[in-house]
Amino acid sequence: MREKSTVYFPENPVSRFLFSSTHSAVIWLIIRLYLGSTWLKAGWGKLHNDAWTGENAGAALTGFVNGALAKSQEGADVARWFATFLENTVLPHAKLFSFVVAYGELLVAYGELLVGLGLVFGLLTGIAAFFGAFMNVSFLFAGTLSTNPLLFILATWLVLAWKVAGWYGLDRWALPLLGTPWDRKKNSAP
Repeated sequence: MREKSTVYFPENPVSRFLFSSTHSAVIWLIIRLYLGSTWLKAGWGKLHNDAWTGENAGAALTGFVNGALAKSQEGADVARWFATFLENTVLPHAKLFSFVVAYGELLVAYGELLVGLGLVFGLLTGIAAFFGAFMNVSFLFAGTLSTNPLLFILATWLVLAWKVAGWYGLDRWALPLLGTPWDRKKNSAP
């Protein structure tokens, strides 16, 4: 019977520095603060914009959907499958989606605020960055280029650096308290 063996590949010094060393935490702090402030500004702006959450709620999202559909007709700015979803699901059921939009806009705005707060305060940095990247991808599918590619790349790097990205933040104390899935045996009582 052949014994199973484990093969270990040593981590290269650059990735060890960036993703495992607290010496790189200053780099991640700068990126975190930039991304966090961007998400805070976006969420705050939606919560205080009449076209998102006020008397004219839905106007901004309707314009966004119509813009995405127009871009899909022009060429490759919007994926055809996404335009098909908007055209065949959202527009024919506008009354139903008006309720989804009303509450969805608030969820997006609060989601943007939560991502921003998580990144600025360095709390659950990897999770906050993941949801920020998810929102960036959603905007990219709708053909909104803007700063979304840069924000997506930076958020992805923060997800990779989750162990040290919040070192100068609340993660420094929260992560040891929460533990990690691979340390559950150490943390559980016998």
